[in-house]
Amino acid sequence: MTETVEVAGLRVARDLYDLVRLEIAPGTGVAAETVWTALADVVNALGPRNRALLKRRDELQAQIDQWFREHTNESLEGNAYRHFLEEIGYLVPEGIPFQVTTKGVDAEIAELAGPQLVVPVDKARYALNAANARWGSLFDALYGTDVIPWTEAGAAASQYDPARGDKVIAWTNAFLDEVAPVAQGAWSDVIRIVLDGAHLSLTIGEHGETTLADPSIFVGYRGSPNRLDAVLLRHHGLHIELDIDPEDRIGRQHAAGIKDVVLESAVSTIMDCEDSVSAVDAADKTLVYANWAGIMRGDLTTSFEKAGKTIERSLEPDRNFSAVDGSELCLPGRSLLLVRHIGAHVETDAVTTAAGDAIPETFLDCIITTLAAMHDLNGKSPYRNSRAGSIYAVKPKQHGPDEVALSVELFSRVETALGLPPNTIKIGIMDEERRTTVNLTECVRTASERVIFINTGFLDRTGDEIHTHMEAGAMIPKPEIKSAQWMLAYEDWNVDVGLETGLPGHAQIGKGMWAMPAEMAEMLDAKIGHPNAGASCAWVPSPTAATLHAVHYHRIDVAARQQELTKRKRASLADLLTPPLLLDRQLSADEIQRELENNAQGILGYVVRWVEHGVGCSTVPDINDVGLMEDRATLRISSQHIANWLHHGLINEAQVVDALKRMAQVVDQQNSDDPVYRNMAPDYDASVAFQAALDLVFKGRMEPNGYTEHQLSKRRREFKSMEK
Repeated sequence: MTETVEVAGLRVARDLYDLVRLEIAPGTGVAAETVWTALADVVNALGPRNRALLKRRDELQAQIDQWFREHTNESLEGNAYRHFLEEIGYLVPEGIPFQVTTKGVDAEIAELAGPQLVVPVDKARYALNAANARWGSLFDALYGTDVIPWTEAGAAASQYDPARGDKVIAWTNAFLDEVAPVAQGAWSDVIRIVLDGAHLSLTIGEHGETTLADPSIFVGYRGSPNRLDAVLLRHHGLHIELDIDPEDRIGRQHAAGIKDVVLESAVSTIMDCEDSVSAVDAADKTLVYANWAGIMRGDLTTSFEKAGKTIERSLEPDRNFSAVDGSELCLPGRSLLLVRHIGAHVETDAVTTAAGDAIPETFLDCIITTLAAMHDLNGKSPYRNSRAGSIYAVKPKQHGPDEVALSVELFSRVETALGLPPNTIKIGIMDEERRTTVNLTECVRTASERVIFINTGFLDRTGDEIHTHMEAGAMIPKPEIKSAQWMLAYEDWNVDVGLETGLPGHAQIGKGMWAMPAEMAEMLDAKIGHPNAGASCAWVPSPTAATLHAVHYHRIDVAARQQELTKRKRASLADLLTPPLLLDRQLSADEIQRELENNAQGILGYVVRWVEHGVGCSTVPDINDVGLMEDRATLRISSQHIANWLHHGLINEAQVVDALKRMAQVVDQQNSDDPVYRNMAPDYDASVAFQAALDLVFKGRMEPNGYTEHQLSKRRREFKSMEK
């Protein structure tokens, strides 16, 4: 049993209580007891409303289920379905046009367009890596990935390959020719870079002296005029640092002595307490909050072994340059950090009522993460996060404007209790649930003084689409859903609403994750579609991916693109309301079996790490051994898809169990090199992970909104109890 402390009518786990008392509250100006009193007030005041809103979700879903049982698919072709959704209050009336008024927003959110990382905050190493991913080596990103095709020798070589280095330099020179061209010649012709007053003087082999075609993009430097160590350029608001050292191994290879090109990369990062985290009890939550508090204080450190060496990690300092006018120029060395709370449907027993009832975990997330962020607001940290004095909280899995309104009131109550000015806590609205999508304008209106973020979370959004239309019919195969009619409308709709409500200059319009961390060449080809679609940020799976994705924001002027998109008509609501059904299409037995096995393997590969290793997000080999980033959102899709086909008779229970057992053997083999891995086969009954997979599939249709948290957490707690 977890030891608890009784305070303010609550029972608080001892470790969490001590963390707040000894490490988080000191230095904030807030007494530890005030924190628990404020939490008790929030639980008493907002808890009943939260329960009522969750009940409303279930009521609406039941009405939609019944409607589809009573209506044929032809009903979707007219306005009958839309009128039904309006009648039951699922679709709310859209009010008069408005513009958001959010103030006190950092430039990284209000003005800059660039990559965004999402990282589990319970893993200190990865959290620090992400926070430090504001700047990244383009040379390293190109050399170490498949953007430049591997030769057989190059892929296997453990030593530096000068021939591959030449290709990296050539690729980078061509990129600089695109975004920072020289007035004459090309970057490959530059053999010397010096400072001539307020301008760069570039020596070109065949053309003599020249300068940049647009001298205004040169904004700073390090070193002396005739011996520059670094040149700083700014293009589309993002910085490019050319590091110069003709004596360096790489510098000797580059005609101009450039040893690296460093890009401003992950402009912002979401520190995640939700989908990428496996936190099921007080010990887990205490670690989550300790890491976030350490980052906000600026003193989080960690060490790990790599290649036989101990590596130390801490936050990077700011980067200093001399500006063109001779003044000092200091740029942030770290990504601007947001924190994502867990959804309103999850409860925690890390804190309970006096009667022992669990409380909404999102209430706890809000008050503890806000308290920790006060170290940043108070200027106590040596590394500032928000220079504008704001706290950025991302709220996931909200269903419509009423739930956004509850979040706004929660933030207001926490601000009052902790002595913060109104609207200090800004809100990021995850557009990942269908009722939020179709009512997005009213969701934004509800938070118009706080909103700093909307994005298309297409993974969770797909899971909710399947669950919402569980009774409507069988879904098309999962790989086809990304190009379905509703999905294309959804991606455009989100941008359209963001532009209509005036988010540029106040808030980000975001796009979802690239799920294949090793496939960087494919990402570079595909993900330029996100800034071209008008998104000012998009998610990437690693710091390296952030550096490569930053290239897209130099190639696309997002602000100009958003202006162009304001002229188009908003995406079709009719398309948005069209579910991705098979209808009269017949799938072959082979197609059905391949889809079932792909889903089953994906479920097991992720669940075994979540339940038995406590890993909430990782790169999991798919059925073809291609590494995919998996979290609870991808799990929600796969489990709901099987549940949908099972419900509509495309597959049967015996087929599902057989597929899961065979795929368990595949997953066991894929993890055979892991010394702490426990095989699921052949004793499936004894495997907690395998039993969790069965629960997710066979109970998926009845699980509210198709969420996976309840089944995962139950099985994770079971496994942890076995380890004790």
